[in-house]
Amino acid sequence: MSPELISILVLVVVFVIATTRSVNMGALAFAAAFAVGELVADLDADGIFAGFPGDLFVVLVGVTYLFAIARANGTTDWLVHASIRLVRGRVALIPWVMFAITGALTAIGAVSPAAVAIVAPIALSFAARYGISPLLMGAMVVHGAQGGGFSPISIYGTIVNGIVEREHLPGNEVFLFLASLIVNLVIAGVMFVLFGGLKLWAQGAVPLDEAAGSGDAPDKRDAQDDGTGTTPAPSSGSGPATAVATRTEAPDTTRLTPARIATLTALVALVVAVLAFDLDAGLTSITLAVILSAAWPEDSRKAVGQIAWSTVLLICGVLTYVGVLEEIGTIKWAGEGVGGIGVPLLAAVLLCYIGAIVSAFASSVGIMGALIPLAVPFLAQGEIGAVGMVAALAVSATVVDVSPFSTNGALVLAAAPDVDRERFFRQLMIYGGIVVAVVPAVVWLVLVVPGFG
Repeated sequence: MSPELISILVLVVVFVIATTRSVNMGALAFAAAFAVGELVADLDADGIFAGFPGDLFVVLVGVTYLFAIARANGTTDWLVHASIRLVRGRVALIPWVMFAITGALTAIGAVSPAAVAIVAPIALSFAARYGISPLLMGAMVVHGAQGGGFSPISIYGTIVNGIVEREHLPGNEVFLFLASLIVNLVIAGVMFVLFGGLKLWAQGAVPLDEAAGSGDAPDKRDAQDDGTGTTPAPSSGSGPATAVATRTEAPDTTRLTPARIATLTALVALVVAVLAFDLDAGLTSITLAVILSAAWPEDSRKAVGQIAWSTVLLICGVLTYVGVLEEIGTIKWAGEGVGGIGVPLLAAVLLCYIGAIVSAFASSVGIMGALIPLAVPFLAQGEIGAVGMVAALAVSATVVDVSPFSTNGALVLAAAPDVDRERFFRQLMIYGGIVVAVVPAVVWLVLVVPGFG
């Protein structure tokens, strides 16, 4: 058996174990990199660590550190309350408010499961109280998180753009962000129409005092993405919460404190620094987080522990293994195999479906970290536009997170009060299956066929 085939089979085993045994995929990937590197590729430790993504490590730690401070001092709660007041509690607009909130949270650096865990309990409580379909509300929350998930300073965005840069592919950060936003926005609009959104206009408005109170219900569950993409029992409380802080007291979410003003200013400064001055997002966010921590140590004391370490481990492990694949020559071998199909567009749509199907049961971040490098030799042939193909892969691998087998879908399932949980599980599973079957073909048709990039 060739070394290239062995390394691919090991990668498949990593995904299977991570999915079925709830083991962090990054840790498995580090072990696989060690085993394959030493036994198959005859690499020493320096050769194995050559693929470690130090730049992405800093971005992941820095951005999630800053967001953990925002969560700890109540800035995110204030944003939720302010957004609800902005629409004066109109019931028909609440699903869109939840879409916008989760999108804004992921766009400014929240890990997707963290944003969903913050907003889903609030959103599903509104749904139960005012007769909104829980499937509609849950879909709006998840698609909102994914809609904002590829901004230039987001976790997904920095990961994909970093991989594109490392692989010397043409990239377009704005195109990637808008592609994901528009796809998720369109899906959310379809869901709104099909599941009773138009009837909500006749239900009046939510009293603003109720809206304020609903934002005070903390999510006590673990919002950490363990790297498998699955959370079969999110409410079990097993494992430390690293993505979202757990609160035992409900602070006043209506007031702008000095710490919250400073945090909002820091978030704006991060956006300006990255977009206007082209500063490194990781180093900038760590600097801002340290300044906030020094000024308000009581709010930030636990922030380091709330960094999304599982996501850091996940992406660093997967990309380190991808580095070993590159050393062996697997990337080139696989790319030539895909290109050997002879029909570039067919190969492209197959890659999109592979990303969607596997991601519905495993980690979206891990899939993107593996698929994009595997597509590099195929894209290097120049017959498929790299910008459109990368965007299609990214959207296909993340839009399916409505599946109840994914972290986000499981969080929505667990957050829904007063529902038949088995029936809701079946609804999410059917909806997730429809998304897996339809969306990759659509994004391939819209983003890949025209040849963007």
